[in-house]
Amino acid sequence: MAGVTIEDGPGQGPIAQVQEGMRVYDSAGADLGEVVDVKLGDPLAVTEEGQVSGEPHGLLGVVLDPEANEPHVPGELAQGLLREGYLKIHHGGLRRHTWYAPAGDVAGVDGDTVRLSVTKDRLLPAR
Repeated sequence: MAGVTIEDGPGQGPIAQVQEGMRVYDSAGADLGEVVDVKLGDPLAVTEEGQVSGEPHGLLGVVLDPEANEPHVPGELAQGLLREGYLKIHHGGLRRHTWYAPAGDVAGVDGDTVRLSVTKDRLLPAR
């Protein structure tokens, strides 16, 4: 099924087909690792926390759920990722890296492979 791009409903794009564990390749064909988190966009997100209420915040929230403050990038970038949606990509091994790819950078999904429209130097590194 090489070369097949799967699109989902209007406005969602190929990110709607992405699942944790899929391999991710940049536009140059470099293997970036695997998807460890997928968040569909929330156009109403105005803060790094999104529109969540009633859940622990601050240090208590981080201790109870370290993933609660995703994405781990500076404020304005985090807000953009929350509004647009993103993939969190992790590459293990000796040189571990974690990146965030905005939903708009997902070019397509083919089987268990995600292709990005940009090279890895255009992705947001996790801090």
